[in-house]
Amino acid sequence: MSIPPPIVRAFKGLYPRKEHAAAVAAPPYDTVSADEAHRLADGNPLSFLHISRAEIDLPEGTHPYAPEVYEKARENFDRLISSRVLLRSARPRYYAYRLTRDESHTQTGLVATASVAAYESGRIRRHELTRPDKENDRVRQIDALDAQTGPALLAHPDNDEAERLVAEIADGVPIVDLENADGVRHTLWETSSAAIDSRVDEVFGALPTLYIADGHHRSAAATRIAAARRGAGAPDSCEYFLSVIFPARQMRILAYNRVVRDLNGLSIAAFLEAVDKYCLVTPLSGASQPERTGVFSLCLGGRWYRLAVRPEYIPVGDPVRRIDVSLLSETILARILGITDLRRDTRIDFVGGIKGLKELERRIKGGEIAAAFALHPTPLSELMSVADAGEIMPPKSTWFEPKLADGLVSHVLD
Repeated sequence: MSIPPPIVRAFKGLYPRKEHAAAVAAPPYDTVSADEAHRLADGNPLSFLHISRAEIDLPEGTHPYAPEVYEKARENFDRLISSRVLLRSARPRYYAYRLTRDESHTQTGLVATASVAAYESGRIRRHELTRPDKENDRVRQIDALDAQTGPALLAHPDNDEAERLVAEIADGVPIVDLENADGVRHTLWETSSAAIDSRVDEVFGALPTLYIADGHHRSAAATRIAAARRGAGAPDSCEYFLSVIFPARQMRILAYNRVVRDLNGLSIAAFLEAVDKYCLVTPLSGASQPERTGVFSLCLGGRWYRLAVRPEYIPVGDPVRRIDVSLLSETILARILGITDLRRDTRIDFVGGIKGLKELERRIKGGEIAAAFALHPTPLSELMSVADAGEIMPPKSTWFEPKLADGLVSHVLD
C-alpha cells in the first residue's frame, strides 16, 4: 500500500528584503480593480501589483487576460528577483504569519505548501465553485511565473498543540514586519531549525482535515498545473500549493451584504407586504447590524427594518439551506425579486462587510440601488459543516478580514 504524501510541506520561500517589504506588499489581486491597482502602484516600481495585475504596465485598455499581461508579469517578477528585492530561503522551511489590526484582532498561522493530493481526495475541503475565467487566469499566471504568488487561506480545526507550535515559531526575530495603509500589521517569521520543521510535519500532518476559507481559484489552478505537469519530469513542488493555515477559532469572518437595483416592479409597501410572509418585519430607528443568524437588516426608502426569518422557512437539517445567505436567496431574492442566479444576474451586487452599513446607505442615497440587505456573518462552523457534507455554499457567503498580502511569500516551482 502506497503512503499518501504529507498534507503540508516546508518549502524555500521567496520573500522581500525587510527594508523593501512595505513597498512590495500589495492587496490580493482580486480585491482591487484595475484603476485601484494603477493608483496604488503609481510611483512604486516594487509593488507586487506589477506582477499580480501586470496590465497596469501595459497600454490602457489591455485585457487583463491578454498573453502580454502574463509575459509582463514574468518580466517584473524576474526583475525583483535579479535585483535581490526578493530573497529565497536557503533550505525548505515553514513560516509563521501574523495579522494584527489595531490591536483589536490578532491571528497567527502557518505558511506551508499544502498537498494537491489531499485537495483531490477531500482531506483539504472546499465549499465554493470557481469561475472558469478566473481559474484560467490563475493557471496562466502560475504557468508564466513558474511560481505561486498568492496564498490560499486555509483553516484548521481547533488544536492547542498546533497553535503553540506556530506561536513558538513567531517568538523570534521576524524576516518581514510592516503595517499597510489599512492599519493592518503583517509579520513573517521563518523556522530556525530542521527540528522545528519536523515537529510541524508531525503536528500538522496529524490534523484530520483542512478547510479552504478563501482562495478556491488559487488552489484549483495549482491543482490543474500539477495535473498538466505530471509525467513530464516536473519537480514534485508542483504537487503542493501555497497556503497560510490559521486556527479556525482565531479567524474573523465579516458579512457579505447584498444590494439590489430594483424591487421587481413592486412599490415599497407591496414589497414589505410580500416580505412579511417569510420574515417578521420590524421598523428600526436607524442602521443596525443583525444580532444573530436568521435576522437581516433591510435599508429601503431611507428607512431601516429588522427582518427575522419565520421558523417554518429555516430547514434546520440542511447545512447549506439553513445559512443566512441561502435563507435570503430562497425567500426574498428568488420568490419576491426574481433573482435566482447570483453569479450572473446584474440586478444584484455584493458588498464586503468591512465597508460597513454606511456604504449600504451611501448606495441607497446615490440612487444606484433600491434595497440593501445587511447579514449576520456566516459562522466558520457553518462553512466547515457545508464542506464536510461535500456541499457548495452560495456565492459571496463569507468575507474574511484582515486580508493576507500578496508578495510577502511565494512558492517557486523548481
